[in-house]
Amino acid sequence: MNEQEKASLPFTMSDRYQARYPDLAFGMVLISGCENHDNPPGFDQYKRKRLRKMRKRETLAQITERIQCYSDYFQRFGYECPLPKHLKRTVQSGFPRYNLMVDAHFMAEMCAGILVAVTDYDRMEGGLTLDLAEKDERCRGMGDRRMQTKEGEIVLRDERDIVCVLCQGADEKTRVRKETGRVFFYAYAVPGIEAAFLENGLRVAAETMAEFGGGTLEGLEIHGQKKP
Repeated sequence: MNEQEKASLPFTMSDRYQARYPDLAFGMVLISGCENHDNPPGFDQYKRKRLRKMRKRETLAQITERIQCYSDYFQRFGYECPLPKHLKRTVQSGFPRYNLMVDAHFMAEMCAGILVAVTDYDRMEGGLTLDLAEKDERCRGMGDRRMQTKEGEIVLRDERDIVCVLCQGADEKTRVRKETGRVFFYAYAVPGIEAAFLENGLRVAAETMAEFGGGTLEGLEIHGQKKP
């Protein structure tokens, strides 16, 4: 990572998270000055180009293998991972169309075979902490869905709330909106997923937002990776 890509994003990993997962990476990228277009000119052609690359036999096999790592991890907590269904649908029908920020998130996931969240950075309240949940913590998920944690689930917290439960999804509070100007993508590793794959996926998101949303990269960071 180049020096100009480093930024001081307020982030820590809790002691109990690091004790359980000392070698897992976590990645994040912040892009400011964005516009969340529905379908900007040239975006469909750009997505088709990305799609052709991910559909290549060897690349797709590697993506499928990484997604299976996530599926195995979700099953440990009794959840179904959404990534296998997303991959099947993408291979058959192409990337979905929602809006630029959500589409960039799906492209990052599918092109790298990783789990990515997309959020409005300005709706975060204070610094972020990667942590393990206690049993029966509650938070408001996307679409006002009630989420209740199981002991030991990986969660991301701001200074007020749980903003994402790895196996259940991101919260409603930080959902991207039409007026979102600073978009924040973050990516979780699970056992079997190397830090480089998180960086690759987050670069897809950042490059997409820069090219089609007019955004400026404020920082791309990978934390918790093994040192050589």
